[in-house]
Amino acid sequence: MVTKKQQNNNLAEFFEEEYSSLKGYVRSKIKHTAESDAEDIIQDVALRIFSRPLDALPIQNIGGFVYNAVRNRIIDIMRAKKERIDDEKSLEILWTEFASMFHDDFHEEYPDQLKEKLKDAITALKPDYRDIIIAVDFEGYTYREISRQTGIPPGTLMSRRHRAMSLLLKKLKDVKK
Repeated sequence: MVTKKQQNNNLAEFFEEEYSSLKGYVRSKIKHTAESDAEDIIQDVALRIFSRPLDALPIQNIGGFVYNAVRNRIIDIMRAKKERIDDEKSLEILWTEFASMFHDDFHEEYPDQLKEKLKDAITALKPDYRDIIIAVDFEGYTYREISRQTGIPPGTLMSRRHRAMSLLLKKLKDVKK
């Protein structure tokens, strides 16, 4: 019989040896995934596996168990994922709406200079701030949906977005139309 400690050691060894293969597997299953997304999925699965109750049945086939858990996590994410907006016109409307938050006297079209400055400013934000702006303002997620997926309290998410918007406003206040 394998003890809990031995099983955790075997699991840790498996994750250490197979980490890059697991990342490749995740990237092969999800289109448009970033390196960090694949790592987040793997780490989430690892946390869940290592947090199993003491009375859980021992894992007989670690590789099969882990890959199956990763596959299931990918399915969960894909089910919860909103559709990405890829057509240029819809993206232009979203950029216009978002840019209008920073200029009161805003018109239908906004200058390319502002668009580029806004994109650069969003890209320059730290990942937590950038992710919340993209998720809420561009992908249409609610704070509750993001909270359920990430485990981060909605108040924290709101606070991050508020700080991100404040930083963007400071960076963009000098941009004239």
